[in-house]
Order: sequence, then structure tokens, then C-alpha cells
Amino acid sequence: MKKLVLLGGGYGNMRVLRELLPNHLPDDVTITLIDRVPYHSLKTEYYALAAGTVSDQEVRVSFPEHPHLHMQYGEVTKIDLEENLIHMANSDPVPYDELIIGLGCEDKFHNIPGADIHTHSIQTIGKARDTYQTLNNLPANSVVSIVGGGLSGIELASELRESRPDLKIKLFDRGKTILSSFPERISRYVQNWFNTNGVDVVNEANITKVEEGILYNNDEPVQSDVIVWTAGIQPNHLVREMDAEKDQQGRVVLTKYHNIPGNEHVYVVGDCASLPYAPSAQLAEGQAEQIVQVMLKRWSDKELPEELPTIKLKGVLGSLGKKQGFGMMAERAITGRIARILKSGVLWMYKYHKG
Repeated sequence: MKKLVLLGGGYGNMRVLRELLPNHLPDDVTITLIDRVPYHSLKTEYYALAAGTVSDQEVRVSFPEHPHLHMQYGEVTKIDLEENLIHMANSDPVPYDELIIGLGCEDKFHNIPGADIHTHSIQTIGKARDTYQTLNNLPANSVVSIVGGGLSGIELASELRESRPDLKIKLFDRGKTILSSFPERISRYVQNWFNTNGVDVVNEANITKVEEGILYNNDEPVQSDVIVWTAGIQPNHLVREMDAEKDQQGRVVLTKYHNIPGNEHVYVVGDCASLPYAPSAQLAEGQAEQIVQVMLKRWSDKELPEELPTIKLKGVLGSLGKKQGFGMMAERAITGRIARILKSGVLWMYKYHKG
């Protein structure tokens, strides 16, 4: 029996499972999924979990069941590409014949002193839970500073505003305007929402140091009861430690078939893969679909296509609380209630239809 091992139960490897199960997995292949927790977590919704506007159960999806699918829960300590082994913290190494690495990302602190020690995170479900406890135990009129004006920071700031209208929320963004890479219409709409709802957006921010209860912006101290970091990501440390070619962001350089050069049995999906797009859940899913097609052809000794089709991304959707939103769909800017309804619909389809 061939042993296919999936590292990480994120969006990419969930798509691999959905493509292979129940009817497309060859009889001579078994799958072992290794993850810290016994469920798939909806990372795109961690901001709402941290803000306290959704329950823990709402951001979890059960893994599929199949006779050839085995689950192993625990902490991976090393990926041994030479011996084809996955080393675990408290159990025996797991051998593989085929491997798909989908371990996701971690916060990137840009070598800012104290940022890794004195800030909270929403990068994992466990860290999002801890951030929820901290934020929602704050007394009234506390100051919450959110570092990073990208999608995660904007959604967390807006959701927290609805959850805790008594808090003073500051959102620190490096750009001259919020969402400066988006069309002006979207940037202006989001800025106006924050102005109307009392969220202080600090533009052209440059965080130079973080201490307990103090954020230094352009070397000026900003008193903060809680600091949440949403200012950048990097691949999982296990991937950064792998002996493989990386790009400037530390992501693994791959062949056009999504495997490591010189090793057609090891694929990398999602945030750890070097791709010409910004990391996203839909990119990981599109990549996973192609990986499955490549594996099926290799398993059956069929010729691979000269080129794989370009992964088509449908757009970006962000929320501003539960009633408003923004995004780009088919290169068209959308704002307001429609954008929020679309995002809710995408989430519903993922949780209840695709599964």
C-alpha cells in the first residue's frame, strides 16, 4: 500500500481530501492526516472568534471519514526528506511514500524588539481563543491597538467594535491610506466606516518597539492595554528549516507540478508554497485540485500535461462587522451590504455544501 501523508488540516489539504474521497482514491493508497487538533479550522474567521462575535464551534468543520483515511493528532517536530519520515513530539515517526505539506503560516514580526513577546495573535485557533479571552475580559474604556491594516486587521477591528463598543480601538497601518493597494473607492469606504464607528486609523505607522502595555509608533509611545499583531506572515518554522530552495519570503520553490524540484513525491500547498499570488484559502484550494490531478496521473503512470492551467481566483471579500463589507469580484469593486452577504454566502457554501 502507498502511504500518502498530509501535513496540516488546512484549506489545501481539506481540498485534497474532498477531491480524493470517497470515490477517487486508488485502492492501493492510504491517507494519514496529521494535525494538532481533531477538526478543520476556518482560519478566515479567526478574527470573529477573537472578537467574540462567533462561538468556537462555528469556526470548526469535521474531517471526513473513510476506511483508508487515518488521523494522527500531535505536534510535528521535523520533516525528514531524506528518510521519508515525519517526526512527532510524543509518538513514533510517520513514514510516507507521498507527502503534501500544508502547515500554513506564522506571524512575522520583522525583527521588531518585543513584538513576539508582548502582542497577541489570531494565527491559530488556540491563539485566537487566547486573544478572545484577553480582549473580552478587558474593563470598559480600555485601549486595544491592532498592528497591521490588511484584511485581518480591518476585520478584527470592525468586529471588535461591534462586540465591544466601549473599547478604544486603534488600527496601525503602514500605508498613507487604508487598503492603499485597493481601488480608491474601497479604501475611502473602509476609512469612512472606521470614522463613523469610532475606530482610530493611524496611517503611515512604523512600529519600532513593543513593550508590555506600550507600542512605539515612529518611536513615540502609545499606551495600550492589549496589542494584537496582524502585520505579516511567514511559512511555518518547520518549512523554513527544510533543506529546500526558498524564495525571499521563505516559501518553498516548486516545479510547475507543485512538487519540490528533484523530489516528485513531496508537494507543498498553501502559505508555504512559492506562488505568483498572495496566499489565500482559495489559492490553496486551487493548488490542491491540481496536485490531486498530478498525483493520480503519476500513480497510474500516465503522462503529465506540458503545462497546468492558471489557477483562477474569484476575488477578495472582507467584512466590516456583520452588516457591511467590501471586496473585489471579477476586477469590480463592491462595498456595503452586498459584499457582506456574498462573504457570508461563501462561508455557508464552504461549511455546509462543499463538505
